[in-house]
Amino acid sequence: MIKIAIAIGLFIASYSPHSPIAEVVQEGTPAYAKWSRLAIKQTQANYPQASIIDYLYMGSAQNDGATIATFRLWLREGKREYGVVVRVTYITETEKLESVKFHEILPPGGSEKN
Repeated sequence: MIKIAIAIGLFIASYSPHSPIAEVVQEGTPAYAKWSRLAIKQTQANYPQASIIDYLYMGSAQNDGATIATFRLWLREGKREYGVVVRVTYITETEKLESVKFHEILPPGGSEKN
C-alpha cells in the first residue's frame, strides 16, 4: 500500500499542467531578489579569490525611511571557510542604494588561523 502511495505521489509531482518553471520562478521572485544579486556581486568583488558556497537571506528591517536587507554568504578560499554578513541599505521609497557593508564571521569552533 505504501509503495502505491509513493508511486502515485511521484506521478503527481512529475506531472504538472501549470506554467513552465521559468515562468513560475519569475512570478514568485521575492522582493529582496534585487538586493540578493547586489550582495552576491559585491561579495565576489570584495573577495575575488573566494568561492561562494552558500547563501542565506536573513531578513529586512526598516529604519528612518531606509531598509536594511541582511544576507549571509559562506565563502571558501583554499582550505579556509568563513561567512560574510552583508547588509544592503537602501531608501525604501525610491530603492536608491545607500551602502553595502561587510562583516566576516568564523564558523563555530573556528579560529582566525586556518
